[in-house]
Amino acid sequence: MGDLFLVRHGETEWSRSGRHTGWTDVPLTEHGREEARRLLPLIRSHRIAAAFVSPLQRARETAELIGVPDARVDTDLREWDYGGYEGVTTVEIQRSRPGWFLFTDGVAPGPPEHPGETPEQVGERADRMLAKADAALAGTGGDVVLIAHGHFLRVLTARRLGLPPRQGALFQLATGTLCRLGTEHGRPVVAGWNVRPPE
Repeated sequence: MGDLFLVRHGETEWSRSGRHTGWTDVPLTEHGREEARRLLPLIRSHRIAAAFVSPLQRARETAELIGVPDARVDTDLREWDYGGYEGVTTVEIQRSRPGWFLFTDGVAPGPPEHPGETPEQVGERADRMLAKADAALAGTGGDVVLIAHGHFLRVLTARRLGLPPRQGALFQLATGTLCRLGTEHGRPVVAGWNVRPPE
């Protein structure tokens, strides 16, 4: 069985300023586009059996720039629904909730169409996505690429390793980077993290 490659989309204005960006469809900055383009040789050096991408434009554009324009759009790859914290920075949240931490405290309720998600709900989506990735990996001899968002991919990594969703906090993930989840002796491992080609 092949490996699972995770790509966090390139930089956006909101990611640069630390604003929680769930459903807001913010485009890549020019720097974010360059971050994505630089991953192209890394992706091309592997046999990609399947690719899946979040429906949001920052992820879809990243998919195109890394050479997987035909990636299958999957809503399970969307970012954490931050509810009432959409567009708000951690520093701003901590003014009214000292010590607040996304992975343990969750989010404030948002509007009906975006009520927010608990870490466990994000973990359920990650588990569904991992099942789809495993189905694509089965018997192909190739690798699978997921192009998505920072907090979601951190939770997905925790779930792949058999950890609870809140342990996604252990995996800081930069924009425009490639991560590799593989196996060693039949057990899931992190084989590469926040990889960028040399400048």
